[in-house]
Amino acid sequence: MELLKMEKVRDSRYLKNYELTYKNKAGKEKVFEIVSHRDLKDPSMLGSSVSGLSIIAHKGDEMLLLREFRMGVNRYIYNLCAGMMAKGESAEECIRRELYEETGLSLKKLETILPPAFPAVAISDIANRVAFAEVEGEISDEHTSANEDIHAAFYSVPQLKKMLETETFSSRCQVAVYYFVKEHGGF
Repeated sequence: MELLKMEKVRDSRYLKNYELTYKNKAGKEKVFEIVSHRDLKDPSMLGSSVSGLSIIAHKGDEMLLLREFRMGVNRYIYNLCAGMMAKGESAEECIRRELYEETGLSLKKLETILPPAFPAVAISDIANRVAFAEVEGEISDEHTSANEDIHAAFYSVPQLKKMLETETFSSRCQVAVYYFVKEHGGF
């Protein structure tokens, strides 16, 4: 596979659309479309910057999940607390801010932050990090934006196990819930 050309075809406030022209294994040119959060000046910039993070959070033996309306699928889904990193913001600062904005909770203990990964590799160069954290406080929705319909709650292992059979999740959240249930003896 050889990248021959990269061209920006649309520029909006949050996403930039690019067409990447590749020579495939058979020697034929193929055009592939992607989106990015950044202005990509040249191909070396593809996938080179972390733009956000997801937080797998718990309080004791209960897991924090968000039930939120996602416009891209026009429905409510279960998701992790997550967000975009502000310019100059550290990962820990972003975790604290997103927890507060989306749930009203505070970070009690940051357990680990994984290296960057690509959440939508088929359509984007966007890289995110995943953090594992223990949280504290009481859930409040008074800090959410008018553009977000988010309902945060803690769920027990039996609740989560049932939800895996009946509810709709983002893929990253579904995997996190499965392993949380498994780790806590639910399977």
